[in-house]
Amino acid sequence: MDQITLSTLHLRAFTEVGFQVAGPGGARAAMGALRRVIPVEAYEFVAFDPATGRHRSLVADGYPRVDGDAAEEYARLDPYRRARRAREPLAMPAPGTERWFRRHWEPYGWRAGLTTPLFLAEGRYTGLLHLSSRTPGAFPDDTGALIAAVSPTLAHLTDLTRCVIDQGGVPPGFRATAFDRTGTRRDVAGTEPSPAVTAEPGMAAFARAFIDSRELSARGLWQDRSGQWREVRVIRAGVGLQGAIQGAVVAERPCSPPYELTGREIDVLTRVAAGDSNPQIAAALVLSVRTVTTHLEHIFAKLGCDSRTRVTTKALAEGLCRLDLP
Repeated sequence: MDQITLSTLHLRAFTEVGFQVAGPGGARAAMGALRRVIPVEAYEFVAFDPATGRHRSLVADGYPRVDGDAAEEYARLDPYRRARRAREPLAMPAPGTERWFRRHWEPYGWRAGLTTPLFLAEGRYTGLLHLSSRTPGAFPDDTGALIAAVSPTLAHLTDLTRCVIDQGGVPPGFRATAFDRTGTRRDVAGTEPSPAVTAEPGMAAFARAFIDSRELSARGLWQDRSGQWREVRVIRAGVGLQGAIQGAVVAERPCSPPYELTGREIDVLTRVAAGDSNPQIAAALVLSVRTVTTHLEHIFAKLGCDSRTRVTTKALAEGLCRLDLP
């Protein structure tokens, strides 16, 4: 990237951009701060959705909104692909973009522009930012370098994988995957994704049922298809841009069954916590009532409880029940 000299005005503007991106101001407030040092007449944020592999326009201001299909078409142009690989701004109209420019931008007032690929500091691509001026050559020579410098901050505005979760967040040591109500799976920014959750076909329906419930969080035990037990935390979340879509984060880590419980004892304990009687448990698990009674005696001893009420309280508080996956 070209070397640039930042004045006090630049530093104040960039600080304000970061504050607005992290806070409630969002794209419009961040661009308002950036306009103090760059003569921008219009802009458009375009997000890349890793769930679909496509681009879509998010926020535009200054001129009438560009055609809805223009974002994905632009992202497929070779000049932009080269700019994305180089992570450098692209002046518009650049060679190879003229037809697209005349069809999608000129009718809305765009005359000269600059497009910047947006990458987070960690290197993940989130989308792009179009800037425009009505006058060719109106951008100062250092505009590309300035935009490149602030682009890792602006990249958060097009990050569709962001989740807005409770203050506790994903517990340390857990991998996590998020789902929205449609079952669309999304990564959780800053957290390693869970291959086990991703590979479980019933997890999307489980997350959807949780989203539709009144619960804020849940925890339990899950035995994946390989037989590995996992401790699971489910957290209500907003997913997508600024957490605007109802969703859930499913976080997990491998574990051994706590209190040396067996798989069958976990099944019985789960039914007890649901309020089932011994005959109901026996019928559901295809066991004799006497066998269920024996399992309960072992569970009481291992958990140090002397009643169904106490064992239920402990099981729910510590997440000792098996998750009910479809």
